[in-house]
Amino acid sequence: MVKNRHAAQGAGESIPEVPFTAPAGRPAGVEVLTLAELRDRADACALAVPHRPDFHHLLVVDSGHLRHTVDFRKYELSANDWMWVRPGQVHHFGDLSGAEGRLVLFESGFLDPVTAAAARLEDWFGPAAHRPEGEEAQAVESALRHLHQEFGALRGLPLETHIEVLRHLLAVLVLRAARLSVRDEEARDEGAWGRGVWGGGGVPEGTGVRNRGARGRGVRGPGAREEGARGPGARDGGAADGGGHGGVCEASETFLRFRDAVERGFTRSRRVEDYARALGYSPRTLSRATAAATGVGAKEFIDRRVVLEAKRLLAHGDQTAARIAVRLGFADAANFAKFFQHRTGSTPISFRTEVRGPA
Repeated sequence: MVKNRHAAQGAGESIPEVPFTAPAGRPAGVEVLTLAELRDRADACALAVPHRPDFHHLLVVDSGHLRHTVDFRKYELSANDWMWVRPGQVHHFGDLSGAEGRLVLFESGFLDPVTAAAARLEDWFGPAAHRPEGEEAQAVESALRHLHQEFGALRGLPLETHIEVLRHLLAVLVLRAARLSVRDEEARDEGAWGRGVWGGGGVPEGTGVRNRGARGRGVRGPGAREEGARGPGARDGGAADGGGHGGVCEASETFLRFRDAVERGFTRSRRVEDYARALGYSPRTLSRATAAATGVGAKEFIDRRVVLEAKRLLAHGDQTAARIAVRLGFADAANFAKFFQHRTGSTPISFRTEVRGPA
């Protein structure tokens, strides 16, 4: 658990980067705690500051109400709502005094690669909020309860064995939680929920990406309520793999490779041709695979990722537009401002003022 949410930042970093720190006497890589324990151990003001952890947060609300913001999307969580925040996403807690619940923190590397792939652990743009029902609710609750119990006591096991037990119990939990995401995607494919480009959650509220006339309804489950969320009116990331059924088809695999390459390289290149060359595909193949998975072409996908990062830096940091331009790979501030205004309808400075108020 991170003891100080205002973790040391790298040179020029504007959003606090939060590393995982294991509690004293506990195995590295995973921690299970209650919201009451979180309130006792962490600074509420620091938790309310947008930050970018490098580990997963898997949260369930047991009672009360909790507001939580993930990349400009505001969620109101109530009893039996689950939220999964992935590494690299910028988020912050609301008032923790009005809710009780449990929180699992874990690093991606704590799980074995097969489980990580099956659970789509690196699907950074997967749905954030879920409310399981019926047997699925019982299964995911049972998985969390067993993990929490095991984390709380060594149960007479050698440390190495205890760690392996935690690893296996966490695997069960994340595989169950990932299944909730698949069901959400299937529901949205049937028109029950709003549609979104970024893997089911939509382009986060505040990214300002225009959708050429379409307006989505945002992700709204039967419990967790999302305030003011507007999806781009496009299809989910789940569509490429047959709506969540069976294995991963060729088009889906192509998109997943492209998505990961964009995540690594969007600050260096916004050209589809560069990614196609690096991955061994034609630009047309990438665009087809991306459209099948998200409803938008490859170029649009890249630009939306750049806009999201620009929004994060403008909203949560104090870097000048010129420094942000350099960080995102633009030749100069003028080119960045032109790109940003074309994509959002607002200048960088106007957006910052709108989000944060006049200086």
